[in-house]
Amino acid sequence: MSAQTLSRLRPASAATRRRRRVAGALAFAALIELVSRTGLADREFLPPATEILGRAAALVSDPAFRAHALTSLLAWAIGLGLAALLAVPLGLLLGSVPIVDAATRSVVEFLRPIPSVALIPLVSLLIGTGLQVRVTLVVYASLWPILYNTMYGLRGVDPMAKESLRSYGFGPASVLLRVSLPSSAPFITTGFRLAAGVALILTVSTEIVAGRGEGIGVFIFFAGIAVPARMTDILAAVFWVGLFGVLVNALLVAAERRAFRWHHARLGASE
Repeated sequence: MSAQTLSRLRPASAATRRRRRVAGALAFAALIELVSRTGLADREFLPPATEILGRAAALVSDPAFRAHALTSLLAWAIGLGLAALLAVPLGLLLGSVPIVDAATRSVVEFLRPIPSVALIPLVSLLIGTGLQVRVTLVVYASLWPILYNTMYGLRGVDPMAKESLRSYGFGPASVLLRVSLPSSAPFITTGFRLAAGVALILTVSTEIVAGRGEGIGVFIFFAGIAVPARMTDILAAVFWVGLFGVLVNALLVAAERRAFRWHHARLGASE
């Protein structure tokens, strides 16, 4: 195999990947600008990227928008944290006790595919409106990625490591805490990262459907029902939601790689 071929197969450096991502984002913005400026799309429905970004910058200094953003971030953070506190112990229980897993599997498989947005009317009737509705739905939607990744991580634990610990007289709880939990921690972290994106989607979606109170979704809802619709405001708010999601994902990926270098090194060696 030639050196040129090997260089193509070698993974790109972090700096190269960042440059490619920035180039892709700029190309996408340029495409929106071109489509809007040339009339391929009605500017009333797709404003130029420069107008969207300008409005997004202006929203930062708007106290009302900042209040909406802080409300959404609060619901996102509380819901995601509660989901992790519930899903990790439950995943450890289901993943380490086969009898419990078998007894609850049908219920879990029934609940998991139900769209969280479809539960908004029911949850609103049961617990009212406001922050509690958003948090409840975020918890419900975010629980599944963490739960299933926890269970998947437990299934991949080296059985020899567990048997070695048992041979020294350690009980099931000690084996779980000393071997199973550390080995499955990278998968739990991945589940949390996936759940962070799901939580953000559910937070904004719930606010849009509810259409009341505060939150970025409420801001988008009222901009959409205005006559005429304020598409620049809508897309500027969507820009901030997307940017926040990108930043959170990047931070979690960096933390995951730093905390679990041994896991990524093992994956690289297996490939």
